[in-house]
Amino acid sequence: MSGPLMDQVTSVKVKLGLLVAISVTVASIVAAVGAVGDVPVWLSIPVTVALALGVTQLLAVGMTSPLREMTAAARQMARGDYSGRVTATSSDEVGELARAFNRMAEDLEAVDRQRRELVANVSHELRTPLAALCAVLENLVDGVAEPDPVALRTALDQAERLSALASDLLDLARVDAGAARLSTTQVAAAELLEQAVAEARVTGREVRYDVRVTPQDLSVPADPARLHQLIANLLDNASRHSPAGGVVRITAEATATGWRLEVLDDGPGVPAVDRDRVFERFGTLTEAGGGGGTGLGLAIARWVTDLHGGTIHFVDPAPGSTGARVRVDLPHEPRQHIQVVKHEQRQHTQVVKREPAMPKPVETPAPAAAPVRVSEPAMDTLFGRFWPETGLPGNLRAVLSCLGVGLLAGIVLPFRDIGIGTFVVLLAAGGVILGFSVNRRSRFTQACAALCALLAATAVLRDAEWIVVLCLLAGVAVCMAGLVNGRSLPSFVLAGLAWPLAGLRGLPWLGRSAQAVRGLRTSAAALRTAVWSLLGVLVFGLLFASADAVFAEWAGVVVPDLNLDTFVLRAFITVAVGGVVLAATYVGLNPPSVEPAGAPVRPVARRYEWLVPVLLVDAVFLVFLAAQATANFGGHEYLERITGLTYAEYVHQGFGQLTVATALTLLVVWAAARKAPRATPADVAWLRGSLGLLCLLTLVVVASALYRMHVYQEAYGFTELRLLVDVFEGWLGLLVIGVIVAGVTMKAAWLPRAALLSGAGLLLGIAAINPDAWIAQHNVDRYAATGKVDWYYLQGLSDDAVPVLTTLPDDVVYCALTAREPSKNDWLEWNLGRHRADPLIRAHADATPVTCRSEPAG
Repeated sequence: MSGPLMDQVTSVKVKLGLLVAISVTVASIVAAVGAVGDVPVWLSIPVTVALALGVTQLLAVGMTSPLREMTAAARQMARGDYSGRVTATSSDEVGELARAFNRMAEDLEAVDRQRRELVANVSHELRTPLAALCAVLENLVDGVAEPDPVALRTALDQAERLSALASDLLDLARVDAGAARLSTTQVAAAELLEQAVAEARVTGREVRYDVRVTPQDLSVPADPARLHQLIANLLDNASRHSPAGGVVRITAEATATGWRLEVLDDGPGVPAVDRDRVFERFGTLTEAGGGGGTGLGLAIARWVTDLHGGTIHFVDPAPGSTGARVRVDLPHEPRQHIQVVKHEQRQHTQVVKREPAMPKPVETPAPAAAPVRVSEPAMDTLFGRFWPETGLPGNLRAVLSCLGVGLLAGIVLPFRDIGIGTFVVLLAAGGVILGFSVNRRSRFTQACAALCALLAATAVLRDAEWIVVLCLLAGVAVCMAGLVNGRSLPSFVLAGLAWPLAGLRGLPWLGRSAQAVRGLRTSAAALRTAVWSLLGVLVFGLLFASADAVFAEWAGVVVPDLNLDTFVLRAFITVAVGGVVLAATYVGLNPPSVEPAGAPVRPVARRYEWLVPVLLVDAVFLVFLAAQATANFGGHEYLERITGLTYAEYVHQGFGQLTVATALTLLVVWAAARKAPRATPADVAWLRGSLGLLCLLTLVVVASALYRMHVYQEAYGFTELRLLVDVFEGWLGLLVIGVIVAGVTMKAAWLPRAALLSGAGLLLGIAAINPDAWIAQHNVDRYAATGKVDWYYLQGLSDDAVPVLTTLPDDVVYCALTAREPSKNDWLEWNLGRHRADPLIRAHADATPVTCRSEPAG
């Protein structure tokens, strides 16, 4: 639609109206189809918006590409390159502007070429007489030659040659300036020609001149000075190219529309292919087989002819004769066309176009040079330096690969639990993203890719969705950090924001990729083969499936159910997953500038400005640890008497606050390290001492927090959230240790990446220990020791916990396995946790129902 069909529309307003109408129609249809297919709103809305934006981009890219190409070509012109051309295929106002731009670029290129030729040729023409004149004068000054008439004549000839060349250049300058004006009067042709011939004889060339005027008293309206200039240049050209003893014939005769002047010489003539070129500036007959001259005479002759509204061109000599024959046709009433002349001088085919006896050539469109790839101006304004897009070509292979991953997801994911199919889709997506990433050879990116693969493997190993989802989210963070090759915490945050923003930033690139479809015509045979092969498989597959029940069952394992509802849902999932993978692929192809490049941090002028706050924080930590020691040594009775809380309530109350305090400590260390001066060894010692003490005290707080959670879990039971918070607090402690190491070595560049990878690694470690089974085991042990258990919580654990729950006594195993049934999943949903749980659930299916007394976890 953005190609030939839209090119036929002759109005930009109509195109914009069609674009809006088509986009709204597409969005409405997609939304309606999603509603009919019962697609969830959280999936339907983003897919609808994404498709509407994509359609808008595809339709608009053809409308705006000439403007972008003009911008790029104008920038090239500013640098002196006039070869850029704009693709002008549309019929609207933008297409007309593009064609006018191409004509302007052609004119500017011709003028620039003539300027370069002018400089080169004038330099050459001036150098020859100047060198000869300088040689004569040097001989006279050095006494090598006497100042006799011959030497002086030689010097005078060279000076006159320089004067003539300067006069010619001044005449051409008047042409460019458009300053020449005609002053017409009646001129006697015979008298003017005799005068011009008399001046030509003074040059001393050994040629004869034959002048014939018909009628003899022919009087023509013209500018005498300009017409004399025309005739003089034609005679000079003819005499220079005639052999010694040759004849130059000049004829003037009246015609029906005015009068005609012809000059014929006995020289070698001008080949037909060169007859237009010799009227260009410096287009001398030397290149056409003659010799001598500056190449300006015929250009001036054409200028004078154009001023009078006439034509000038070389024609074939009369039968039986040789040489060059120049014909000038002038009208009865001279008409001055200054602006037309200025334009025509830039055209190589000017003489041919003015020749009445020859057909006017068909004007061909300007050749369309490959447009310089520039990003959308609107996108540049929106994203600025954060996310430039310089010279990124479209990549149809990347788009098709992402669409293939989306299609795989649409086939595998719907109506299936997390399992092998999920892992296969994740691996395919990761392979596509990594394969097109420009940073794929970076060691950090490769490490991130390996960690992402391990995190994705939790979908096959664990049935606990909470840990699988957390691992997949961690994989997303690691993936984006690897794609941008980030090195700092801000870069990781910006990388995470880049993924959703890529849906907008990558629209121009998507449009360029879609335009590459036009280049697939060369692969028509492969495309036809694929279409016919798919059609054959579908036809015969459906026939055999309807004829044989076993074949139908086999086909059903591979081919998903494609009734209307499932087809709509699968289509939405295909677009959603394909779009998400495509956005990540674009980030890999064109990573944003995520590393901050701000001004260097200025440390404070005085040491106490940072040291006092840090020491006060150290003091607060010391007081807190003293309170902790008093509570521990005072015992439970002392704690209840002072606070009115049991020990379990006391430890539960402060865990969250200690976690926040640990995180804030890292912030304090970062800020103090940035602002503290390091001008003297004393500054460095105070920095290491104060911050090192703070980090050590923080490690004690981390240990206290972990102990508090342990006590609380022993009292109230173990849960997934408590385990996760334990691991998070331990990770903060690990970061504190990393900060201590960085402070000792004075090298901290490795710390952000280590923090990211260690955090994802700890989540992977949680998945490795089978968290639901670990939690179930501790609750079973607690039940065995105290008789306290929350059966409802244990019933909500995933199938990963079943092997542990079946170790309960037979009289209560029913309470833990209530409502559990063996899974009835296909091989794409296979999962190690469910696989291990299914036989145990079947073995206890007949457990005797009992009354379950549950004690909810605190």
